[in-house]
Amino acid sequence: MRRREFITLLGGAAAAWPLAPRAQQPAMPVIGYLGSSSFERSAGRSLLNFKRGLAETGYVEDRNVTIEYRWADDQYERLPSLAVELVQRRVGVLVAAGSPTALPAKAATTVIPIVFMVGSDPVELGLVASLNRPGGNLTGVAYLNAEVAPKRLELLHQFVPAAKSIALLVNPANPAAAEAQAKELETAVHALGLHLPLVKASNAIEIEDAFSALVRDRVEALQIGVDPLFGNHIDQLVALATRHKVPTIYPWREFTAAGGLMNYGASIPDAFHQVGVYTGQILKGAKPSDLPVQRPTKLRFVLNLKAAKAIDVEFPAKLLALADEVIE
Repeated sequence: MRRREFITLLGGAAAAWPLAPRAQQPAMPVIGYLGSSSFERSAGRSLLNFKRGLAETGYVEDRNVTIEYRWADDQYERLPSLAVELVQRRVGVLVAAGSPTALPAKAATTVIPIVFMVGSDPVELGLVASLNRPGGNLTGVAYLNAEVAPKRLELLHQFVPAAKSIALLVNPANPAAAEAQAKELETAVHALGLHLPLVKASNAIEIEDAFSALVRDRVEALQIGVDPLFGNHIDQLVALATRHKVPTIYPWREFTAAGGLMNYGASIPDAFHQVGVYTGQILKGAKPSDLPVQRPTKLRFVLNLKAAKAIDVEFPAKLLALADEVIE
């Protein structure tokens, strides 16, 4: 080999040396995040708390983990195809962020670990075999909300004890959750001697139409069902309830903080935080089947005095005494 050829070969090898260690570095893990809403509407309440939980396990987005997002923009029929997209991306963990996303995620893969967050019984939904031993590739958080629907009805009835007709607002695009909530209320409705009409809405226009129907049918009070869609239209729902002076109970504190009358339910931020923790633990090697489904039992009853005044009513002393928080 001539000297010039040897130097050229040596120079080429030297140039390649720095690349070898880079090639040996492990690829950054990827999380698939399936959301029923949009990034803009989820950034505050859910994503921040999810990322907080994730960070507690040592993972920070764009530093040592990548998150691939897919958003359905409240069009739940898109969720199955979006879930398949994330599975094809071969993500390390698939996060099903909200009740409508869990079943499409489960249908998309039996291999990739899934961490869900739902507001109904995950065993009845067919997501897991049991809460303590989920089995399969799914685990997550099932916050108490559908199951406490009867308590919400009871609290609302105490606010309007003369009412005979209290409606339940549900999203027909999320039939599993809608049916679960209606079923949970059957016994309470009969015990209180109430008529419970179902009003349905799957977008902003239908929410407006639902309130028009409530006024037309002279429904005396309203319970907002558990569905991510309603969490994405907090301001609209609160404004309509106030404008039409319909006493309304909501599932989450965010409604009451935005001017709603009252809420009773679990903390959504806490639930997303736990989803982040479980996601990080799975990235570190934990198996979903070994992580029991979390059931947060801390429920808060919050009242808004200004909201009551806006619809020309006052809270009875009994409800004020029961409240965990009273917003002035």
